[in-house]
Amino acid sequence: MTATLTPRPPATRRAERGGFLRTLHAEWTKFRTVRGWVLAMAGALLATIVVGLLGTAAPAPGNRGADSASYPQGPGGEPVNDSFYFVHKTLTGDGTLTVPLRSLTGVADTGAGKTARGVQPWSKAGIIVKESLAQGSPYAAVMATGGHGVRMQYDYTHDTAGPSGKVSQESPRWLRLVRSGDSLTGSTSTDGSHWTNAGHAKLPGLARTVQAGLFATSPQAQQNTAAGAGFSPAVATGTFGRPVLAGDWSQGAWSGTQVGGDAGTSGSYTNTLKGGFAQRDGGGFTVTGAGDIAPVVGGPVMGAGFSVEKFLVGTFAGLIVVIVVGTVFITGEYRRNLLRTTMAATPLRGRVLGAKAVVAGGIAFAIGLAAAAITIPVGERSALGRGFHVFPATPATEVRVMAGTGLLCAAATVLALGVGALLRRSATAVALVIASIVLPFLLAASGVLPPGVSEWLLRVTPAAGFAIQQTLPQYAQVLSVYEPSTGYYPLAPWAGLAVLGAYAALALGLALVRLRGRDV
Repeated sequence: MTATLTPRPPATRRAERGGFLRTLHAEWTKFRTVRGWVLAMAGALLATIVVGLLGTAAPAPGNRGADSASYPQGPGGEPVNDSFYFVHKTLTGDGTLTVPLRSLTGVADTGAGKTARGVQPWSKAGIIVKESLAQGSPYAAVMATGGHGVRMQYDYTHDTAGPSGKVSQESPRWLRLVRSGDSLTGSTSTDGSHWTNAGHAKLPGLARTVQAGLFATSPQAQQNTAAGAGFSPAVATGTFGRPVLAGDWSQGAWSGTQVGGDAGTSGSYTNTLKGGFAQRDGGGFTVTGAGDIAPVVGGPVMGAGFSVEKFLVGTFAGLIVVIVVGTVFITGEYRRNLLRTTMAATPLRGRVLGAKAVVAGGIAFAIGLAAAAITIPVGERSALGRGFHVFPATPATEVRVMAGTGLLCAAATVLALGVGALLRRSATAVALVIASIVLPFLLAASGVLPPGVSEWLLRVTPAAGFAIQQTLPQYAQVLSVYEPSTGYYPLAPWAGLAVLGAYAALALGLALVRLRGRDV
């Protein structure tokens, strides 16, 4: 005979739900009547806010004014660097520009009046069509780079790889950019006759009249020393042959413009490194520029500024408090022999442990959410008022960070509860959980460990949960230091939180097994 499962009657299911709600109410009552726990949670809220705001309260360097505290914004609202030297004419309607790039060279300022020759990997020279000379305006460009071959880039965040290889006098590159309405197509050739498609861009709503021409730019040179990565000013020089134009172009001489007025946050000029252009015999040009045409990223090239998660640096302080409370919420009953009374009133031990997890985790979530909701806007206004840049985040990203901070606190509290139920010793459990969450985060964020070790810690330990707070995007086409000490985590936000959640679920599950397997 085949056994059949008989479903539980509705009355039984209602009784079970009612039983859990009664247990939940009992645990909530227990928590709120212990003044020390309530005051500790209030202290966690205060610590998160105060440490976060004090940690970002330094005066801006050079007494920068508030009017300097914003980045140019691209078509999508993202902060961008848009600084380069531009030799341009006005193009009305459709048109084509073709030009040979004879060489791409570079110079870096190493300090004390000394320079070093060498083009940076993301130095760029090529053809660009730009809606206007204003920073952040839509554009499309086909270019050669110092170390990444030919690229087609548009609207700052889009990058398409073309043929590889460096440009030199012995190996020039021909470049071509064709505009047809709001569509632009880039091509490249090694001989000017046989062409390879380098990429395609579509710029919706592109103005009929645009600026188009030749450009050069270079981000700062990265210097790796014993003290870590550093950056020094650098320029790139593109040597172009005679441009060939098709379409309705303005008459007269070409114009030279330093877009942005300077080299932006990712480049710089010095007394020995300057931008400009010169017309060569035969109608060609030599164009020298510094800066970048790319999204702004964090790290050293961000300059004097803060990302959203920097205002939440105090989260670690609040976590220490909620970990302590989550632990003693269960170990305190062992110490006072009260758990026997609790289990006598509610024999289902899983129900008791689950109710404790919901109460402690729910309160910790509220604390984390409230702390983030207060600290982020207050910190942003304070930083802007002192002349710092604030890396903008979309409303959806800020909501994710706020809610994620609450979930981070909740998961850490549940982990502490589970470890406390397993070990039954407050000090040991608190030390273990803090060492697994807070300590790896502090070591990784401070930069005292090698980047590889820091990334490993933030992948495999519960500290991975801090990834839920990250807002800085990473772009392969932008030179920076992408490591935990500059705000970049090895896991995506929700993946990092899932690691912490898995640890919390494991600890709670093992605690339940132990509770059911032996007398309390």
